[in-house]
Amino acid sequence: MLRLYKKYFSIHLKSVMQYKASFFITLIGNFITSFTVFLGVVFMFQRFHKVKDFQFSEVVLCYGILLLGFQISQMFASGFKVFDTMIANGQFDRILTRPCNEIFQVLASRIDFVRLGGMFQGVVMFVYGISQAGVDWTPLRVLTLIFMVIGGSVVFSAIFLLDGAFAFFTLEGLEFMNVFSYGASEHGKYPVSIYGKGMLTFCTFVVPYALFQYYPLLFLLGRSDNLWFMFLPLISCWFVVPCWLVWRLGVHRYKSTGS
Repeated sequence: MLRLYKKYFSIHLKSVMQYKASFFITLIGNFITSFTVFLGVVFMFQRFHKVKDFQFSEVVLCYGILLLGFQISQMFASGFKVFDTMIANGQFDRILTRPCNEIFQVLASRIDFVRLGGMFQGVVMFVYGISQAGVDWTPLRVLTLIFMVIGGSVVFSAIFLLDGAFAFFTLEGLEFMNVFSYGASEHGKYPVSIYGKGMLTFCTFVVPYALFQYYPLLFLLGRSDNLWFMFLPLISCWFVVPCWLVWRLGVHRYKSTGS
């Protein structure tokens, strides 16, 4: 299956490279969009030097990690964002007739390379954050950092999967799901705790943003010695299970469009 995905990847890459100028302009546009959000953080810290005891460099590190995870998921799981169209035009019917997992086929149907612009922005913020936040680097903290990016990528991909799954029941995408993806990436530039205990509880036990963002960040910055916090991003990956169950329910209920 990995070999097949590499072929899909190569096909999509060759496709976007057919129009290099358009691709690079869009790539730059994606970078600028992410950069303007970052400027909002800069301007706020020019006015207020701390946010709930978090310094500018710590918030930049937090946002850089979240942005990396979000952009990775957008790049590789973008097929679910247009899944309602695949149902409407009958493309999903063809997917079901092929001897290959339908989730894999949806994932491989679209790879959004322009998200590399946002990923580059995330890397810049990430590098600045780790150089300025005064983190006492140890092998465990390096692992925590990696786990945070993995956890963010998986959780956001699971949200896109859930968004696609709802298309089985509504036959079109649900705009409110953007609150949990794009909205979360917007508000997730700050540690979740600044939004109050209610939101922290929601982001811990319902949609596990805090498990890959807030708690491991505390361990990373040396604000907590709880070793379990470094493993919470991996635990957050289990969020994909209920999203997958909704997807399976949708597949079982699916009726062909007849297209």
